[in-house]
Amino acid sequence: MDASSPIDESDLASWRDTVRRFLADEVEPHYAQWERNGIMPRELYLKAGETGLLCVDLPEQYGGVGAPFEFSCTVAEEASRLGYASLVTNFMMHSDIVAPYILHLGTDAQKAKYLNRMARGECFGALAMTEPGTGSDLQAIKTNAVPDGDGYRLNGSKTFITNGQLADVIIVAAKTDPKAGGKGMTLFLLDGDKPGFKRGRNLEKIGMHAADTSELFFDNVYLDADAVLGKVGGGFGHLIDELPRERLMLAVAAVAHAEGALERTIEYVTQRKAFGATVASFQNTRFELAKIKTDIEVHRAFYEKCRAQYAQGQLDVPTAAMIKLATSEMECRTIDACLQLFGGYGYMAEYPISRYWTDARVQRIYGGTNEIMKEVIARSLVGR
Repeated sequence: MDASSPIDESDLASWRDTVRRFLADEVEPHYAQWERNGIMPRELYLKAGETGLLCVDLPEQYGGVGAPFEFSCTVAEEASRLGYASLVTNFMMHSDIVAPYILHLGTDAQKAKYLNRMARGECFGALAMTEPGTGSDLQAIKTNAVPDGDGYRLNGSKTFITNGQLADVIIVAAKTDPKAGGKGMTLFLLDGDKPGFKRGRNLEKIGMHAADTSELFFDNVYLDADAVLGKVGGGFGHLIDELPRERLMLAVAAVAHAEGALERTIEYVTQRKAFGATVASFQNTRFELAKIKTDIEVHRAFYEKCRAQYAQGQLDVPTAAMIKLATSEMECRTIDACLQLFGGYGYMAEYPISRYWTDARVQRIYGGTNEIMKEVIARSLVGR
């Protein structure tokens, strides 16, 4: 399949059915237990790789099927709609962030080493940027890589790292020239079995419990020169270049997540009775559903426009910030309204809508906080 070819809607529909079957057979029976465990098993990623759900739009020479970008979006859409936000986050980090970094920036040797194994689920990926005390301020990171012979010595720590417990390859952002600001940052490929690298605790979160999120520590880790990903000193620019896809994928998840919450809410209010009538028969309920549906559809239209722009190589950083800001705000707003229609039952953990609500909240924080999104957009309009 050629990623540049027009989308065959029948192929896309068939692919969507494949994704749905995988989720029904391999995820639905186990997801609640994974949420309690705080992590998903490695076997899941191997099964996903066998089915072709990982790194969907990678070229065939690197283990993908070279499918159009929309096919990768379908995986996130279907899992988000069903409320499997932890799975979406882990798969997205692996397939839509780490793999594209290596595809776009890696040497032939780096691509050969990682990408085929990533597509098969044998090598799982993570991206380590955030540090304690820095948050969204990437230029303030303190993790450093000092030249040592033909390589580097890596020291420092990271936090809030998605896939941190299970990752086999981690892209680490480190300062190679602390005096050069953004131009002093370099990206490195770190194998998870390197001496001196340690994983900290699996952090407890208010939502997305099955998505392992970790502290990482680097104690004098030796990295060969061929571990550099992209250009020495080019790390900050590389991060900026890859942000549009990351933020667009967050929008994919946000829209589908809201759609799934609405579907569950409609099912509930059409069955639940109060004062001798279904909750759906009350005007307030009907008007709320109408508002929620309209809100979602408006943002789906914007998302689909941005998705088409990305597929054509035209999605810029400010527009990606807009779609991430708009859809994540909509997601939280609409899911909160959905939970309200459940009444007290919406606050009970046994009802999936409660998980939709807690899982949605982080979307306004990761991938760059929404306050940072506003700053990015504003700078594109009026400068600094």
